[in-house]
Amino acid sequence: MNFDSVKKIHVSVAVIAILAVAAMVVIYIETVGIGYLTLRNASDGTLYGRYHVKVGDTFGVGFIHSVNKSPLTDYYEIKEDGIYVEKTVYYGFGAGVQTELSEGETLTYGPDGSMIVSGFDRKMDDLTYFVGTVSDHTLTINDKEGISLRDLCGRNARVRFSYEKWRFF
Repeated sequence: MNFDSVKKIHVSVAVIAILAVAAMVVIYIETVGIGYLTLRNASDGTLYGRYHVKVGDTFGVGFIHSVNKSPLTDYYEIKEDGIYVEKTVYYGFGAGVQTELSEGETLTYGPDGSMIVSGFDRKMDDLTYFVGTVSDHTLTINDKEGISLRDLCGRNARVRFSYEKWRFF
């Protein structure tokens, strides 16, 4: 074997290795479901923010309820086909706050006196929030990083949340 033949073999092996690693990355991303929690203006689609998430990750949107003036947080989970509401945590009854349970839902109480309604597991095809003028809305992802939606999107913004799966093809 001459030098050129050995060089061609090494280049071929390197190319095959790179392609194999690239294929493994694509398969991993497609299998695990890596994507983005995306926040856009609900009227014109302007991008407000995009956060890396994967299937199984959770996020919450918390705010002070406009009628009963107590904290309320809605919790969601990223699933393969979108965003699902899982539970709501609140501290006081009042207009606009759930007072009756539907089939499959449960009410428990937290050590801080919170009321936790869970068991929704309902897909949210159009998850939209109006960012408050009186109180802020705060986004937490996997119980980390409180993001002010008022700072990110502005007061009175209509914000649409979506799960955009990262795809190669």
